[in-house]
Amino acid sequence: MRREEDDDHKVKLNVGGKQFVTSRTTLARAGRESMLGAMISRDWAPEKPDSHEYFIDRNPAYFSLLLDLLRTRELHIPPHMSEKALYREAIYYGLMDRVHMAKWARSLDGNRMRHAASIRGRATGDATAIRAAQDGGCCVANGSMVHVYDWTMEELHPLNLDYHLVNDVGFLDTQRLAVCTCASVDKPSHGGMASFNIRTGKLQHRFQVCNQGGQHKNFTAGALASSSHGHVYASCRGLSAEYGVGVWDQATGEQVDFVYNWPLGDAGKLQWLPESNLLLAATLYPRSDHAHISLMDFREKSGAVLSWTDCHLLDEKVVVDTVAMEDCRTVCVVNQYDNLGFLDMRSMNHVKWCHRNRPPEMVSQSLEEEEKWYSKLAACGTQLFSTKNKSVHVFCAPHWVLTSQVENRRGSCGGAISDIAVGGNRLFVLFNEEDVFDVWETPASVNNTCVYEYDE
Repeated sequence: MRREEDDDHKVKLNVGGKQFVTSRTTLARAGRESMLGAMISRDWAPEKPDSHEYFIDRNPAYFSLLLDLLRTRELHIPPHMSEKALYREAIYYGLMDRVHMAKWARSLDGNRMRHAASIRGRATGDATAIRAAQDGGCCVANGSMVHVYDWTMEELHPLNLDYHLVNDVGFLDTQRLAVCTCASVDKPSHGGMASFNIRTGKLQHRFQVCNQGGQHKNFTAGALASSSHGHVYASCRGLSAEYGVGVWDQATGEQVDFVYNWPLGDAGKLQWLPESNLLLAATLYPRSDHAHISLMDFREKSGAVLSWTDCHLLDEKVVVDTVAMEDCRTVCVVNQYDNLGFLDMRSMNHVKWCHRNRPPEMVSQSLEEEEKWYSKLAACGTQLFSTKNKSVHVFCAPHWVLTSQVENRRGSCGGAISDIAVGGNRLFVLFNEEDVFDVWETPASVNNTCVYEYDE
């Protein structure tokens, strides 16, 4: 009787001609939604074959790695085996989440980051912006082109914007991308903003700005952001007085709202704040001589709730970038001297500056050269990432102590950092002299045990 129970507990698999014997408990760790979990589920299971083994027509070498992951909760990839091939097999079996848990930490930790990859593109000229996707992929804007990469860093179909200069780009979800461009002079219906399928590169929607009479207006879309409510936002500049922030439905492309605001129509940075249901909109140097930072609530008729500007300040500091950190109730800013400043989101009264310095290498630079060295900001939880020349500094709230930094992996190659982005538990670092970017991620802790729950 005992032997029969043991036989029932065992599962025999034939993968690509190689036999494997494992237990139902091991396969249960794959999860309910996985192929292997379904094989032993009492809710759905194929009829057991006469040979008492299941045949799977896949690569046995990579299956062996995945089966070992389920047994030990650790992933070991031999140097001679392809990570991309392993990921492909993991997707087939429905085990990609298990691979993620074993290989990467559940959130980005700036103090434990390691260099994962350096990606060199094929475009000529300098890339201008990098944006992170929710699943760990990214995109890079380069002139009138947008190069898209999935989370394995394989390049997908590039987007060609028909010679329209890209001002901003961002992921609406893991399958769609929105792009902001300058207005078209000879094609009034082109330019502005549109969304695309990242797999096919096909246009999905053109987001139009309409006046009160319903007439479509030619406009330049500057910065963009998207919300979890299905809306997409963009700063807009028209030919006359149509300056402000537009709101559209992501699914239909229809305009939902438009808040007229002259400074924010020139905004170079938009950020959606999901906990507060607010939109941060910022007009920054060098696009404007003075910074205007607003927190906008589109449930209010006027739009703006709180705002701050440096117009009244008499010193020479100008704000070149900003990012909101909801976990800290703080809006962080940085000036042209790499000084960090902090605004309380609840009042937006004044900036508390710290880390006052002026790098010697910046003093002798011309204005054109100096702009390439301006700091960029990004945030993850209570950690603030700030670029400085060729490195990224990590600061931690609430005292904003410098806790770590990462450097350019190519020494003198690549130049200074032109942009950074955080998303999908990764940090992306774009360099201004070559079409190249670095990917940083946090490895899973050796003491972090992955717990799989499955009810047989």
